[in-house]
Amino acid sequence: MTQSQTRKVLLVDDDAMVREALGQTLDLAGYHAILTGSYIEAKDHLSDQFEGVVVSDIRMPGKDGFQLLTQAQKVDAELPVILLTGEGDIPMAVRGMNAGAFDFLEKPCDTAALVTVIERALATRRLVLENRALKRNAQKGDAASRLLFGESTQAEDLRARVRSVAATQAEVLICGEPGSGTAKVAEVVHLLSGVAMRPFVKLPAAGLTAEALSAAFERAEGGTLFLDEIAALEASVQYTLLEYLEKTGGARVVVGTYRDLAGEVAAGRFNPDLFYKLDVLRVRIPAIRERKDDIPVLFRHYVSIASEQAALTPPEISQEVIGQLMAQDWPGNARALMNTAMRFAMGLGLGDFEEGDEARPGLAQQLAQVERSL
Repeated sequence: MTQSQTRKVLLVDDDAMVREALGQTLDLAGYHAILTGSYIEAKDHLSDQFEGVVVSDIRMPGKDGFQLLTQAQKVDAELPVILLTGEGDIPMAVRGMNAGAFDFLEKPCDTAALVTVIERALATRRLVLENRALKRNAQKGDAASRLLFGESTQAEDLRARVRSVAATQAEVLICGEPGSGTAKVAEVVHLLSGVAMRPFVKLPAAGLTAEALSAAFERAEGGTLFLDEIAALEASVQYTLLEYLEKTGGARVVVGTYRDLAGEVAAGRFNPDLFYKLDVLRVRIPAIRERKDDIPVLFRHYVSIASEQAALTPPEISQEVIGQLMAQDWPGNARALMNTAMRFAMGLGLGDFEEGDEARPGLAQQLAQVERSL
């Protein structure tokens, strides 16, 4: 959405002089004011796609501001409506707020107060529309589109690679830094494969015994077995896994690692035959620092999920917040960004980044990040 689209204000007032005066005030404040003089005129502008807010007088001939509020809520319960009155009627204000008005102002409105309320309402509206767009994107397309978020070239390449390897039945090695989501990518590979309706079994390789591995193959029969951090698999169990892979049929094996598996082979810590057996198809997950353009999309998605799970109203995500996020390298990758989003959704702010204050970039660098995000 463009800046003009997100700063729309539908102004409703039957008094032509007041309407024109408020319209000029809004224009001077940088808003795109849509001036209407009645409920009938205003209702045609209401929709669940309206990219702005409503500012309406209460007392109007015919249907009044309360009826417009009711209509707006029928069209979209999350469309902010700010009510105006010239009488300073407290019971009327209470009635308006109880009916779901975003806020209530007395005429003549102080310009600063009006702008402050409108800015809050617009920020709320932007977040609502962004969250809806994220949910729409999550509900359409295949598993790669629904579960692997990002709009960068790297994110597109990752989805394309996952779709490609999923179409085969060969073993898959998923590489990525800690917190990058190897298990999530493995699940998407399974969901896009021809055995999506069969079991998907995932286990940590660390501490896995030969008996537990055999049991896991039985549970995953005909489906996919994912072993996380395969480099941590005991040497004796590596031979057991190799024996299973040399058999035909059974479960497809997908493994993930945060380590340099070729380096582990060179150091004598990983079975070379098993490595070459597993490294048939490789998927590399790019680190967050390599695709910083995806940070706003990912953060908004995580905040939306956290808010929904905790039954909280999603907080406003300002460009200053996005700029601070993009100024970090995120060595913890998606998991660290998700944790920060959870704290933010609970009203705890951004908290302390993993790098520590001493590693925070200077003001000029942060400003550059903000400018890039804008």
